[in-house]
Amino acid sequence: MAQDNHSDYHFTVKDSIIGAQMLFVAFGALVLVPLLTGLNPNVALFTAGVGTLIFQAVTGGRVPIFLASSFAFIAPIIHGVQTWGIPGTMCGLAAAGLLYLVFSLCIKLFGSGFLHRVLPPVVVGPVIMVIGLVLAPVAVHMALGRTGDGSAWLVPQKTAMIVAGVALLTTIVTSLLGKGWFKLIPILIGVAAGYLTALILDGIGISGSVQAAFDPGNLKNFTGPALVNFKPLMDAPWFAIPGFVFPEFNLQAIFFIVPVAIAPAIEHFGDVLAIGGVTGKDFVKNPGIHRTMLGDGLATTMASMLGGPPNTTYSEVTGAVTLTRAFNPAIMTWAAIFAIALAFVGKMGALLQTIPVPVMGGIMLLLFGAITVVGLNTMVRAGDDLTEARNLSIVALILVCGIGGMAISFGKFTLGGIGLSGILGVILNLVLPKSKPQ
Repeated sequence: MAQDNHSDYHFTVKDSIIGAQMLFVAFGALVLVPLLTGLNPNVALFTAGVGTLIFQAVTGGRVPIFLASSFAFIAPIIHGVQTWGIPGTMCGLAAAGLLYLVFSLCIKLFGSGFLHRVLPPVVVGPVIMVIGLVLAPVAVHMALGRTGDGSAWLVPQKTAMIVAGVALLTTIVTSLLGKGWFKLIPILIGVAAGYLTALILDGIGISGSVQAAFDPGNLKNFTGPALVNFKPLMDAPWFAIPGFVFPEFNLQAIFFIVPVAIAPAIEHFGDVLAIGGVTGKDFVKNPGIHRTMLGDGLATTMASMLGGPPNTTYSEVTGAVTLTRAFNPAIMTWAAIFAIALAFVGKMGALLQTIPVPVMGGIMLLLFGAITVVGLNTMVRAGDDLTEARNLSIVALILVCGIGGMAISFGKFTLGGIGLSGILGVILNLVLPKSKPQ
């Protein structure tokens, strides 16, 4: 008789130390999403903790997984906040979480192969690529010291390039050469290195003279502040309720954002299989992929109802589980508790928001490119012939419509960008006839 996975769950104070380490591993990516999208990092900490607890409740405490901010939704959140504001964007994100619930029901009724039949790699891969590529200009603008839309300078360009370069190079070197825990937190180390560089440039008073040495003319109209401004940190209280934001109904946001959930839903399978391989357990059968998908969806909807980014399973934490061989799912309970507690530290959010724009830009150069590569790798691993007429049509139209900004209007309602490309891919996959074997 197979051993019940639930027997692995035991809640001990000793495991709290490992739980704190798991949160440390997830921390860099967890707070990066709200910092890039204009959401509140303290809310993201709170919703990551609560979302993980919801996931554990749904799966019966069987799966050692930590849920936190999803990179897949960065592009639609940035666009949504600029277009509809945070409340309207949260409505779309909450609906995306509900799509997971639909997937969960379909998996329960039709089996775990349902998603792969409806959403094959030839659809999911290019959708993921679009998510990464549409953000490329934002990354470049921020790395050069401008606002995300490129409309205004925040930092002199040469200074920004130094700071962004240090953050980017440190992240790459850590991911390539890091050992043990360091290899699991390249983003956190990269952000720290870029932040330290900014502090050094401010401290020795050359954050402006660096630019002047290269091109004095560019500084004539620059009156910006120091790279790092600690005033918001000093003014912030130690204890503060996170700045929750509640959703407002917005149909355009729903149709724009919901298709983005296609990509992380497929990746959910891979994450569950990965943690199963590490622990030697078949989580696809027990508790069942439909229950893990349900837990993920409920966590995402909950997060969106409070103004936090959507949740997803974190492969960084799976890597930490592999390293420590700590398979007790209760460790993730401790990580969730620490995340919730940290969310009420007002100075934590204020400190994170002092990170200079070029630091985030340097990380984004790698991050958004990496998202694109994940999409490309999804298609490569499937082994499909992308020059075959059917596959070529699907991939080409998803990429061009998504990256090119194609939009379709119906009165006051507009569907475009990632949302349109995702829906278009699904429809083409369903209606185009499959090629007959030679």
